[in-house]
Amino acid sequence: MDDALILLASEVRKKTLWLLEGVTEEMAQFVAPGLANSILWHAGHALVVVEHLGVVPASGGPPVLPAGWFEKFSWDSQPRTISDWPRISEVVLHLQRQLPRLVEAIAGLSPQRLEQLHDPGSDRSLRLEILHGLHDEANHQGEIWLLRKMFAKRAP
Repeated sequence: MDDALILLASEVRKKTLWLLEGVTEEMAQFVAPGLANSILWHAGHALVVVEHLGVVPASGGPPVLPAGWFEKFSWDSQPRTISDWPRISEVVLHLQRQLPRLVEAIAGLSPQRLEQLHDPGSDRSLRLEILHGLHDEANHQGEIWLLRKMFAKRAP
């Protein structure tokens, strides 16, 4: 078991959820001038990235995401072309439910498994892949924070 990795996952997710507290649907959908993504997209993206870079490789199981969410929130998504967004409360619920699955998967990994290459064509260990997903989520926290500030300062 890697206590540091579990602690990092818990701390990163706790901050993401804190940043999403009180976000209304209007705030969640807001896209600031000159930017492409909303708070909703950043939150959903964190969910998708951690699922695909952390939970799936650590657990060996399939992704646990609602149908169509990978296409909406992945690194290849085109947010401007999407009109059927889920509610922010749905994304928050999935973020809350994902953390115990990630922690359980990490807790079951041996140090040797964490150091194995994630896939043969990659130079990333499973540990580094999980860290990469959590680092990506932490980066998107900054975008969520920025969009909250920009929403509060927008012209009425």
